[in-house]
Parts: sequence; structure tokens; C-alpha cells
Amino acid sequence: MSRFTFRLPDIGEGIAEAEIVAWHVKLGDRVEEDQNIADMMTDKATVEMESPVSGTVVELAGEVGDQVAIGSALVVIETEDAGAGDMGGEVVAAPPSPEQDEVAAQYEAENPGVEEAASSPLPLAGGAGGGPENGSTPARPNDTPTPARAEPVEARATSVTPAASGPSTSSGPTGDKAPNPHVLASPAVRARARDLGIDLAQVKTDADRVRHADLDAFLRYNAGQGYRSPGASRARPDEQVRVIGMRRRIAENMAAAKRHIPHFTYVDEIDVTALEAMRADLNTHRGNRPKLTMLPLLIVAICRTLPQFPMLNARYDDEAGVVTRSGRVHLGMAAQTDAGLTVPVIRDAQDRNVWQLAAEIARLAEAARANKLKPDELGNGTITVTSLGPLGGIATTPVINRPEVAIIGPNKIVERPVFTGRGDEIRRAKLMNLSISCDHRVVDGWDAASYVQALKAQLETPVLLFAD
Repeated sequence: MSRFTFRLPDIGEGIAEAEIVAWHVKLGDRVEEDQNIADMMTDKATVEMESPVSGTVVELAGEVGDQVAIGSALVVIETEDAGAGDMGGEVVAAPPSPEQDEVAAQYEAENPGVEEAASSPLPLAGGAGGGPENGSTPARPNDTPTPARAEPVEARATSVTPAASGPSTSSGPTGDKAPNPHVLASPAVRARARDLGIDLAQVKTDADRVRHADLDAFLRYNAGQGYRSPGASRARPDEQVRVIGMRRRIAENMAAAKRHIPHFTYVDEIDVTALEAMRADLNTHRGNRPKLTMLPLLIVAICRTLPQFPMLNARYDDEAGVVTRSGRVHLGMAAQTDAGLTVPVIRDAQDRNVWQLAAEIARLAEAARANKLKPDELGNGTITVTSLGPLGGIATTPVINRPEVAIIGPNKIVERPVFTGRGDEIRRAKLMNLSISCDHRVVDGWDAASYVQALKAQLETPVLLFAD
């Protein structure tokens, strides 16, 4: 038997460390070659780590949320192949010394019934827990001490409701126990008392059983004492959730954007009645092409108008004091996933027609939801669009995807009556507010307003989207 140390490889240019966002194995698991063992997140993407050998997992480098440096040990696997080190890892023979055997035998004799978890030292970073109080195997005397590590916060969430003291049932609004079963009452009265948080043993009655009228009298007498009214929601335990993985990246990026960038947001209303009618006609005759949403049409309009406003399609290196105005549109598309917000990038959006954009939007959105985005599909965008679709609200103030200098946010389409401009004539119109947030260090308010007016002209006269 030998041990293969799988070290975290270089998974991205300029990456010094990566965060553990998921383990797919645990101590003692049998793994096969090419099996996914962990998901590691860098600033740009989440990468699956696959085992280069088959064997048994004997050490893990940390817990979910920990950072692992490039080149550091990620997993140690016990193998039967002494030549596993040729695969890019490190093989370490691990025969126990006679002294270790003697100490281990003495320990097991003094601790009967304790089953040894493995013949190896404990995990590099507390993979299975911290001690006998949480159900893990006690450390053997000859084991290398391992720094204690807190258990996941989710497992520590506890109720803040104080427990009742003594053998009696809870008395008053702090208790939430079932009504005393020894008090006579109908099932309906018992259910109501339970919902109200009332102990039936405290309710006085002139009859042989507690009635609804007795509950009413009890509530009147104890008004203001905190008893729940019918249908009121119950208090729930507080919950602490570690900010890790995608959520931590989002928190760091948003904080940096708001800290470094002086934002301003401009909003205008756009009449998309004709655009929506054209979209419906295109979808009717789309054949086997993807169904069109508003987004690909908006992206076409963005690409057609940006050449007139190069200060918006740019990236600002504030440390170097240089603004790079891009000649191509690498458009970021904010996508919501179970793990949080991510921004895949449509490369060279200016060269794609509306159907190609629709197909690429669908592909990237699906890859984002499945956590399958490649590193080159993330980052290095020049401008971003963020849309909440039907949840878009009246107006948004989106946060810029630093180091870009602008982000565009279409809002919900609503149908309202509008004056036509011919006397008191009114027509039905589909209207949408469009927001743009800009970096005021390099974009003036006049530029942002002028750009939105150019977008508005394209969207309100949709035939222009297809004109040469």
C-alpha cells in the first residue's frame, strides 16, 4: 500500500489559491480514477477536481469555505499502485513504526469499543469533526495534533425560545407545548388553544370542559400578554449561514464596486409596443430556431448604438489610470443561479444576429445553472446587461460589474393608456423603463442620457434593428 498526495493544480492564469465549495468524497470513501472529488472556485470559475488514481480517501485538505493554495495537498489517497506518483502527485509510503504499533495497542486496550477510523493521521483540516462530543473517533495518542476547526454554522443553528423549567407545562406566551391532555376539551378547542399558545390547564371554566367562550374570556383577561391571534405566524429559530463560495465572491465584488466606483443611474421610459409586436411575429415564424425574448433584441440595439458612445463600452483600470475603450462588444449577461448571481459573457456580440444571440443566451444560462461555465466564458466583459424579466419592477439601480464602466437594466413591461399626441386620443401601449448605471469618473451624465435616447430610437422603431 502507498499514499498518493493530490496537489491542487494551477487552474487559472494568475490564480494563487482556490476555495473549496463542495466535497464529493469523505474520509474512507473509495474513489475511482477520473472521479470528481471536489469543486474549487477561483475568481473566474468553479472547476471540478478529478482524482488521477483509484484508492481510498485518507486525508482531506479542509472544509467547504476554506482556501487552498496552488500546489498544496488537496487529497491524500491510499492506493495499491506504487507508481502513482508518476501521475503528477506525490507518493508517500506509510508503514507504521513499532513504537506507533505499541502505543496504538495500548490506546485500544485502554479504550475498548472505540473503532479506529483509519491507519493514517487525522485529516489535514478536520474532515470528520473535532472530537468524541460530536460523534467522531477520538484522536489516538500517536496522531499528529490537528488544529481544531468549528463545525459548520448551519449545524449550530438553535432556537432562541427558552425551554420551560420544571415538570409542569408551559404557562403563558413563551411556551408552545400542546394543551394539557388531562383537561377536558373538544378537539377544536384543543387545536385553537395550541395555535394561540395557551395551556388549557390555566383556563378557568364553570363547565365540566373548556369551551371556546372560555378561551375568549381568557384572552380578554390576558390582553397584551403576547398570545398569538388565530393565523399568526410562529417564531422560528435564528439561523446562521456561512458566506462562502459564490455568495462570498458576490459580496466581495459588490463591496469593491460600491467602494471604488461613484455610481449614477439614469432611467427613461421606452414604448416597446411595436417591438413586442415584431417579436411575436418573429416567434410565429421561427421554425426550429430558439424562441425570442426581449433580451436578444435589446442586445442588438446595444451593439448598434455603442460605436457612437465608446466611453461606455470600456474598462477602467483605476490603479493605472487608464480607460480601455473596446472595439468589440463582450457583453456580460447577469444570470441568477441557485448558488447566486454569475455573469457569463457573450463574446463578440456585435457579430451575432438576433437568433444567434438567443441561442447563445440560452446556452450560457443553462451552463450557469448547471455550474458548467468554462473560465473563458467568464470575465473580461466590456459592458453588462442585467434583467429580472417579469420581476423587473418599475426601475432598478444596478451595480456596475467592475472594472467595466456601465451596466444596463431593462425593467418590467407594463401596459398602460397613453396620449397619442392628437388631441385627447388615447391608445394602449406597452411601456418599459430602462436603467443605466455608469462610473461617473469616466462617464458624464450627458453621455449616459444621450446613449439611452439612442437606444430608445432603435427600440421604438424596431425595423432599424435589421437595417444596414
